[in-house]
Amino acid sequence: MEELWIGILGTAGTILSTVSLTPQVVRTWRTRSTSDISAAWLLTAMVSMLIWIGYGGLINAPAVILVNVLCFFQSASILFVKLYGERMFLPKRS
Repeated sequence: MEELWIGILGTAGTILSTVSLTPQVVRTWRTRSTSDISAAWLLTAMVSMLIWIGYGGLINAPAVILVNVLCFFQSASILFVKLYGERMFLPKRS
């Protein structure tokens, strides 16, 4: 029974962590605006996610790996728009 609750806790954490970034990802891609998002925060968050992925691998914790892989790609998509969005998506000025 204890393993069931541990699994539920891991699944809930995975879902909530991933869902927490989804509105920001959607808004960023829709508006192509990241002016209110810090690149330093994104990079720091992404490094921490990579560390958690490594930790999850070392302790054989698939939920830790999964949530951090998903969040890493969400954060990377926001960073991509921050770095390249305006140049790629806005019309060129004449």
